[in-house]
Amino acid sequence: EGYKNPVLWLSPLGGWTKEDDVPLDVRVKQHEEVLNSGLDHPGGLDPATTVMAIWPAPMVYAGPTEVQFHAKSRRSAGASYFVVGRDPAGMKGSSLAVAHPDDDLYDGDHGRYVLRNSPGIGSMKMLSFVKVMYDVTDNVMKVPDDNRPDDFISISGSKMRLLARNGASPCSPTNIPTDLVEANCVPSGFMVPKGWEIVVDYYRNIDSGRWIPWSRPRSDPGAAPRTTTEGQFGTLGFSLRHTDYESVWHDVPRYPSGTTGGGDDGNVINLVTEIPLRMTAKMEVQKDRPNNVISQDSTDGRPRYYTYGTPFFNYGFVPQTWEDPNLKDSLGNGGDNDPLDVMEVGSVRLDMGSITPCRVLGHLELIDEGEMDNKIICIALSDPDASSITNMGDLERVKPGTIERLKDWLKRYKTAEGKGENSLASESPTSIKEAMELIEETHERWKNLCGKGTGYVSPDHGFWLDAPGCKGRR
Repeated sequence: EGYKNPVLWLSPLGGWTKEDDVPLDVRVKQHEEVLNSGLDHPGGLDPATTVMAIWPAPMVYAGPTEVQFHAKSRRSAGASYFVVGRDPAGMKGSSLAVAHPDDDLYDGDHGRYVLRNSPGIGSMKMLSFVKVMYDVTDNVMKVPDDNRPDDFISISGSKMRLLARNGASPCSPTNIPTDLVEANCVPSGFMVPKGWEIVVDYYRNIDSGRWIPWSRPRSDPGAAPRTTTEGQFGTLGFSLRHTDYESVWHDVPRYPSGTTGGGDDGNVINLVTEIPLRMTAKMEVQKDRPNNVISQDSTDGRPRYYTYGTPFFNYGFVPQTWEDPNLKDSLGNGGDNDPLDVMEVGSVRLDMGSITPCRVLGHLELIDEGEMDNKIICIALSDPDASSITNMGDLERVKPGTIERLKDWLKRYKTAEGKGENSLASESPTSIKEAMELIEETHERWKNLCGKGTGYVSPDHGFWLDAPGCKGRR
């Protein structure tokens, strides 16, 4: 083409990927070793003519549609050529399919076909990346020669992962076995040596928790004034506590100003915010940790995030309440063993750890994996719409569709994690009176938990109850 200084652009995907994909830091370190090896080793690249820049997009596993996104976005960033291979391959069809449920949903060439016919590609040219195999005659990965099929060994991704888990070492360059797994070795030209060591280290220590799956911004948690934090937000080492209270669960009164009537209009509670509006990190008060700090929930040892979109509400709980597992509803579902949850439907983001007077509008009775997980619906008195919203009817009039959105979220937010839908005991929110009665019932259960009520609670719950408001300093 006459280019004087063509540059190869490597752009490893930096956004969200599935948990079983190779983590971002492992992939980046592999790329670095490929560049460090230079052209002296098969598979190495010239660092003088190669640029590596992390591409921050998430992997959404959308097949040929996603291939178009990657091609067009890189064209917009200045690329003249796009290497396209078997990108959509590996996406499986429905497990409910009658025939061939394990077959790939797309042919390996579908991405290439779509790009050839896609509008908007402009002058960008496609470079097809075809399947390559290992040639035992010269120790190089290349397109197989049909005239000598016995000279080529296929090293699939699954075989590579198995060899890495087994800690395979380099094969003899003059005696490449046909069964690499049995010999537990990798051909010398398959991958640059230090790059292979990185892969082996990962697969042999996959559960160590020291990997960075994908790039997360080091963002501010939006902590409330009069709170203090420890650790980096977005990691399991982060925690937040209030400086005025030993425990926001046990020491903060359920009603503002310590009243027992719920404020001037009788239905105002204190809301302790765990998850501010539009935050996807699943933050929650830790019942078993000293001071009941707020920190991020985890799944399989990793920080947990909502993946069913971005929450359109502030989320938290009513202090000095507890949903007792021994309290059953009419269907036999016990409480979820947590403080009573709150969804605040205003338009202003509340700080994490903040304590906000909130007008109760009713509640939704969620059944979550066989547990009763009630959600109080309220609006902060500080919200611009608070004066116009005093009940569920006002909410629907001022903010149409909010109730349906809340129900959709509660029913389906776990489907993005591969779980089934939740259910509601009723499609209609309860009245304010019923919601306030629920708050009082869960408060009485909390008093039992703290040894202040008339009921007995077994001490094997494992909760931290040593705050002044519960069992401490009597």
